[in-house]
Amino acid sequence: MKIGILLCVALFLGVCQGGSLRKNFYRDSCPQAEDIIKNQTQQHVSANPNLPAKLIRMHFHDCFVRGCDASVLLNSTANNTAERDAIPNLSLAGFDVIDAIKSAVEAKCPKTVSCADILALAARDAVSVQFNKPMWEVLTGRRDGTVSTSNEALANIPAPFFNLTQLRQSFASKGLTLHDLVVLSGAHTIGVGHCNLFSNRLYNFTGKGDQDPSLNGTYAAFLKTKCQSLSDTSTTVEMDPGSSTNFDSDYYPNLLQKKGLFQSDAALLTLNQSAGIAGELVNEDKFFTEFAQSMKRMGNIEVLTDSAGEIRNKCSVVNS
Repeated sequence: MKIGILLCVALFLGVCQGGSLRKNFYRDSCPQAEDIIKNQTQQHVSANPNLPAKLIRMHFHDCFVRGCDASVLLNSTANNTAERDAIPNLSLAGFDVIDAIKSAVEAKCPKTVSCADILALAARDAVSVQFNKPMWEVLTGRRDGTVSTSNEALANIPAPFFNLTQLRQSFASKGLTLHDLVVLSGAHTIGVGHCNLFSNRLYNFTGKGDQDPSLNGTYAAFLKTKCQSLSDTSTTVEMDPGSSTNFDSDYYPNLLQKKGLFQSDAALLTLNQSAGIAGELVNEDKFFTEFAQSMKRMGNIEVLTDSAGEIRNKCSVVNS
């Protein structure tokens, strides 16, 4: 009976989906793996300070479709449109960086380290460069998936215009809680958003040429100077004004001042419980602690382990 209860609790936390992930999975098979990934990631981040936001987003988009199996990295083929070519993923970037890291790892330990683990570690290591220490623990032992379809990405990746009910359902379907939703939204403290993903809030919120009343008026006026029409698909705006490359807890005071960029950000204030969690996460130490726990849970979503999947030789194609 106790085992059943523990399993249910683990399921609720999204932990038991982690299969047989563990610390230092490659300790015997490729002892240098995590150091190679870290060093490579640091070099790429020093050349491109926007990379941490890109890699953490890619990891998130990977895990929400078929679990954290690197399916987002696969190229489309003549008879299949892959996840990376689905609309929510067209603005993803950093594939070349993951390929470069994979090449460096392959040179040392061929056919040993999965692309899924490389992506999970690189996302953590990229964000951690700023702090000179790992910001969360990444368990390893994931294997790579062999299926990637754009339709599944469309169906599973939460959209920037989702309301709280839709966001909760999306996260719950992956074994993540409302608390995880509010915590992981804090990743919007780094990176940029494309105008077309929020400009309806500025110019046509209910279809009557109006502005979203839940958006801070001063902030809306500022955004209008950047995004000057509904049709602007190329301009980007910092999600955390003034510190979009600095990983901190600034997202939450901004959110509480109604300066969340997307509808999915503003949605967190529509329920007392989630708004209360956001209020607690203004405390940076608390945010870092909670973010580490939620990222660990996210990295465990529906992973392939043991003999499932494969270890891809190249991250962009399945093994022939």
